[in-house]
Amino acid sequence: MTLAKSMPIVASQTAINVLTALLEARTGQQIAAYRSWRLDTALKPLLRDRKLDTLDQLVTQLLEGSDRLIGDRIVDALVNQETSFFRDALVFDQLVEAVAAAQSDRRRVRIWCAGCSTGQEPLSLAMVFAERHAASGAPMPEIIATDVSEAALARARAGRFSQFEIQRGLPVRRMIRWFDTTGSDWVAKPELVKLITFRRMNLVSDQPPPGRFDIVLCRNVLLYLSTETKTGVFPKFADALNPGGKLVLGAGETVIGQTSAFEPSREFRGFYQVNTKHPRTRSTG
Repeated sequence: MTLAKSMPIVASQTAINVLTALLEARTGQQIAAYRSWRLDTALKPLLRDRKLDTLDQLVTQLLEGSDRLIGDRIVDALVNQETSFFRDALVFDQLVEAVAAAQSDRRRVRIWCAGCSTGQEPLSLAMVFAERHAASGAPMPEIIATDVSEAALARARAGRFSQFEIQRGLPVRRMIRWFDTTGSDWVAKPELVKLITFRRMNLVSDQPPPGRFDIVLCRNVLLYLSTETKTGVFPKFADALNPGGKLVLGAGETVIGQTSAFEPSREFRGFYQVNTKHPRTRSTG
């Protein structure tokens, strides 16, 4: 018999250690000891699906190795996917200015959303620039969005959101313009979703998407990475940017004291640019 939803899941310290180590090995994300309660909350649906009562039983199945997908499902459940539409609205105002500046040489601007979660950030960008294109004829940037979680990417590609999710940061005008209702959910219109290329990517172990970018957004992802892991991620971002390109982090994140690859942008407050002394190791591809 499975446990009631309200009852805490029993877990040994060994099980907690295995699960947190799996998450860090696959994604670089860490769960601090004082936040181990997240295991209980995040993995309850998976336990119910597998008719298990404890995290120890789940770990036993993981270590047995008979189901190659169980590790993916555990990681998908544990990866922090907190996001919303137009998060930190002032950032989007500056992004419009940064893209306009990059378009001065008439080439198509490229934007990479790293750690895009369930898609609210790249969809917000697509709305902004599609509306700008409709109003002024300004070129549409190429938007590539990546995440380590295939489950999150599947939701992003579907563009399907609950009433609660759609209301988080999205004005009614844009809800009506860019989404259709399906039952109690809201689904992004195909012409919006097609403006974005979604790809699975592990920031820790994979190479960035091909080519160079003018803007790289990686907001509120580095908060969950160890100092050592971040040391390896920053040079990837630096090598992925065009000369003059900008890195955009979350409000609580910074490059200061973290890496020598970047320095604060001189044009846009809170944005970062590649340090001119940083050696390039990546071809333009």
